[in-house]
Amino acid sequence: MIELFFWPTPNGMKPLIFLHETGLEHKLTPVDINQGEQFAQYFLKIAPNGRIPAIVDSVPEGGGSPVSVFESGAILIYLAEKTGSFLPDSLRGRAEVFEWVMWQMAGLGPMLGQNHHFNVYAPEKVAYAIRRYNDEASRLYAVLDQRLSEREFICSNYTISDMVCYPWVARHERQQIDLENFPNVKRWFDGISERPAVIEAYRQAKTVDTGVPVTEISHSVLFGQTAETVRKMAREKRD
Repeated sequence: MIELFFWPTPNGMKPLIFLHETGLEHKLTPVDINQGEQFAQYFLKIAPNGRIPAIVDSVPEGGGSPVSVFESGAILIYLAEKTGSFLPDSLRGRAEVFEWVMWQMAGLGPMLGQNHHFNVYAPEKVAYAIRRYNDEASRLYAVLDQRLSEREFICSNYTISDMVCYPWVARHERQQIDLENFPNVKRWFDGISERPAVIEAYRQAKTVDTGVPVTEISHSVLFGQTAETVRKMAREKRD
């Protein structure tokens, strides 16, 4: 049994897609990030960075006590190795998949996240920031488009490298991206969108999403964290 601590963000969708692709038995535990549930002490023991997603595997390979994993890329690598699915056996094949997983984790995700923030959530429009992250989003889409010009999927077959990228591309409209300008990405995106497991993952995600808009209070919860926030939570844990 995999317990997935989840909210329907792009990062949250990555492991949910994997779980549906493999049919792994799982339990979905909502963590409402708008209400600050990601900072609850029980969750910080699993995910010390205070961000979803995280998992607890109650039946880890080789037995023993449950294994917890945080960070979406690490979760997908863990699950792929646990199941022997969506990750090549060969040295070169695995290296290639890991390259693109890290590309997403270090580049595509963070840059598109900043793009979302300044285009959608920032309380004031900062022209430089909007231009900076719109340009970087376009550049990253071009990198992906070039990669997909020679193959059906990001790597030789459908792998976790596709699963980490897809949920972020699914929000291309928020990123001021027209997929018609990136035809290879569009073809790839449309194909993955039709996969039954992906359809089912997004259907399940809708049962969790409250649809409540971001308020001033939730905006502070989501974007107002500082070093002092971390230190305060540590003090509360000790007390």
